[in-house]
Amino acid sequence: MTSKELLAFTLKVIGDRHGEDTVAYDMQGHSILADYYVVTSAGSNRQLHAIANAIIDEAHKHNYYDYRVEGTSESNWLLLDLGDVVVNVFTEDARDFYNVEKLWVNGKKLELKED
Repeated sequence: MTSKELLAFTLKVIGDRHGEDTVAYDMQGHSILADYYVVTSAGSNRQLHAIANAIIDEAHKHNYYDYRVEGTSESNWLLLDLGDVVVNVFTEDARDFYNVEKLWVNGKKLELKED
């Protein structure tokens, strides 16, 4: 599966689960860790976990099992490492506090379509 395909299904799942203020950065040529970084917010801890679980479920549907999840059931931030795509799902307060997007200022912020 290509990194663009991973990114596409990840963004679709986030949209389907009503992730908010979603941004994606193309880091090809800037990061050796991943091609794309995605950040989204959830209105609650429950929604945060629903988004992450839906991404994992979709990965399985595509026979993609090479991922890691960092965070716990009590976390206000989950990181899903899909290899070429890294997804950060935050509660709104945690996103404001950690401000991880500052790490990717060298990347190209992608235009995302609103459905």
